[in-house]
This record gives sequence, C-alpha cells and structure tokens, in this order.
Amino acid sequence: MDETCTVNMTVKYLTKKWTLLIILELYKGPEHTRRFSELMDALDGITQKVLSERLKELEEEGILTKKIDATTFPVKSEYTLTGSGLELMDVIRGIKKWALKWKIDNIPCGSQDCRVCVL
Repeated sequence: MDETCTVNMTVKYLTKKWTLLIILELYKGPEHTRRFSELMDALDGITQKVLSERLKELEEEGILTKKIDATTFPVKSEYTLTGSGLELMDVIRGIKKWALKWKIDNIPCGSQDCRVCVL
C-alpha cells in the first residue's frame, strides 16, 4: 500500500493500542473533558508513559486539546475532544454496531450511546 494513502496514514495513528479507548473515555467525560488522572483510572492497564504518548499524538493530530491549570499543585492537565475527535465517535459507534451484529454477543453492551456504556 502506498505510504501516502489517506487510509494508511490515518490507520497508523488510530490503531495504536489505547487510542480509540482514550477517545471514548474523553467522550464520556463532562463536556468531553477529562483530567490525566481520570483517564489513568478509567483505562485499566495503561501505563502513564503510554497514556502521555497517546495524548500527545492525539493533540498533534487535532483530535483533542490540552489545557494546563498551573494555579494548583500538583498541576492539572485537562484534555478535551475537538470537533474532529467528536466525529471519530461515529467511527467508534460504527465499530461497535458491526461487532454487536456480526462478531461479539455482548447483551449488556446493547446501548448505541457510548456515553452511558460502561465497556
């Protein structure tokens, strides 16, 4: 496949481990925002290093924005989905819909609204 193919370039960063789950967890937050520590708590098994790397990559791609509150100690970082990140939720919902229909028999996860899904 051509390295400059749009699908190829997009898949390279979207399919990295944890990326779509980070987007989903941000979507679940109030106003699609979560602090770093909240993401750590929500994503069982992720390391601080990997979370930090993925958040930086998603910020560089314009999928989320980072806001630093240096008025408190420790300093708090908040991450918010951009319009681009919110549109990715359509992709995540599509994956979920496909999985429920064809691959994964997951009755408790029947909600199409990922905001209330406890995954």
